[in-house]
Amino acid sequence: MTRSGFECVLSKHATTAAAQCPSLTSKRISPHVLRHSCALTILQATGDLRKVALWLGHADMQTTEMYLRVDPSEKLTALAGVVPLALRSGRFKAPDKLIAMLKPD
Repeated sequence: MTRSGFECVLSKHATTAAAQCPSLTSKRISPHVLRHSCALTILQATGDLRKVALWLGHADMQTTEMYLRVDPSEKLTALAGVVPLALRSGRFKAPDKLIAMLKPD
């Protein structure tokens, strides 16, 4: 099925649905909106951004990360799953050898 063919079928079903549910007449219904809504549903159901990326066919996870901007709780959950680096607290003090190497002769 072509993209325009899918748009035509979706438009036909949206018109039929709007007859039963008049609030749909004010909604924007398009293949893009349908894809976005489905991706958010998958994210809420699984909580796994990788599954959303696979379902959408994204080659890069950065493309899929935009879905985290929609619901901040999902972003917090994803960040909680990341193991933080072991950093020491305090300020960095460069050793004298490093400073000497950086100074021009």
